[in-house]
Amino acid sequence: MTNKKLKVGNVPNLRFPGFTEEWEVKKLGDLLEFKNGINASKEQYGKGIKFINVLDILNNNFITYDNIIGRVDVNTNIANKYSVQYGDILFQRSSETREEVGTANVYLDKEKSATFGGFVIRGKKIGDYNPIFFNKLLKTKSARESITSKSGGSTRYNVGQEILTSVSLCFPSLSEQKKISHFLSLIDERIQTQNKIIEQLETLIKGLSEKIFSQKIRFKEFKDDWEVKTLGDVLVEQNEKTTTSDKYRILSSTTKGLFYQSEYFNNEVASKDNSGYKILKKNQLVFSPQNLWLGNINVNTNFDIGIVSPSYKIFSFDGNKVAVHYCKYFLKSSKMMFEYEQCSDQGASVVRRNLNIDLFLNIPARFPTLEEQKRIVSFLSSIGDKIEIEKNILDKYHSQKQYLLQNLFI
Repeated sequence: MTNKKLKVGNVPNLRFPGFTEEWEVKKLGDLLEFKNGINASKEQYGKGIKFINVLDILNNNFITYDNIIGRVDVNTNIANKYSVQYGDILFQRSSETREEVGTANVYLDKEKSATFGGFVIRGKKIGDYNPIFFNKLLKTKSARESITSKSGGSTRYNVGQEILTSVSLCFPSLSEQKKISHFLSLIDERIQTQNKIIEQLETLIKGLSEKIFSQKIRFKEFKDDWEVKTLGDVLVEQNEKTTTSDKYRILSSTTKGLFYQSEYFNNEVASKDNSGYKILKKNQLVFSPQNLWLGNINVNTNFDIGIVSPSYKIFSFDGNKVAVHYCKYFLKSSKMMFEYEQCSDQGASVVRRNLNIDLFLNIPARFPTLEEQKRIVSFLSSIGDKIEIEKNILDKYHSQKQYLLQNLFI
């Protein structure tokens, strides 16, 4: 692979040996014939032929018949009129954010055809291109900007067939398209393998944790009975707040863990004035009273200090009774998730439940001695450390892929 530091004409920064021709500018309308999707009644959904919607576009590297979520009951004429076949490109027609509008994906099933919905625009393949290459191209920053810059709307952003027809992108020869798509597909396969490794380790640690906390398995050197305590016996609420804005970096507690808000959301979503935010220190517990039952509860073991929304609850631990890292695992166990749901009432939406803090603090739990807690932590942490190593490897693969997307394309 060669690195062209001084680009001349329509060529990318990186190229495979043997390819020297300039890339050709083509309009999407020369390669695709666009059509809006089916608008069916609610009674038609849930049965019939597979039906591509926006989530299928957003949640997959590429679309096949088997990974499509929904179905729609339509007659053969409609199904044929709105068919999706191998090599067709699907676009998200509308979005609340400009960044997502016009997001594209490719259909790569040679055996079965599908159909598509009204919030999707199908690009029927009418020109020569490598479908996998085209899919990768449409995910590059330059291609996304070419589409989103033409989108219209205020509260919602939209793209139509005319806009997509007019978008121009650069394409190499079919042989170079094939070379690039094969190379990037190998990286995608390695990313999928890495994800499976992480999923297997996470399943392992979850299964072992459940067995340990239910005392189905136990380290043989410990014989003492576990002591029943309430959460209120081991937790002390903290309510320290900032008096000035931007005193510390903003943290967000999520079901996946605790993150800097700017890194998790790619920007700051809090109000500009964050004075009055709660201060979260290392080894403190933080959770969302509305989403606790979904697992939005975390022990801060990674950040020295930060600030969180005033809506969060923060607690410190009684170190004479519990080990912080033990609680990091135990408070996310399935038993505790069940308890959180029992002391939370249905809120304004399906995913929001209002926590009764008194009931929360009265949740009973069985705790081993501090020595046994530390032994459990040591065991689970050895697996947790392996998960972090594998996640770091995954991050490197994603960074490599992003670099290639930026430099193998124009």
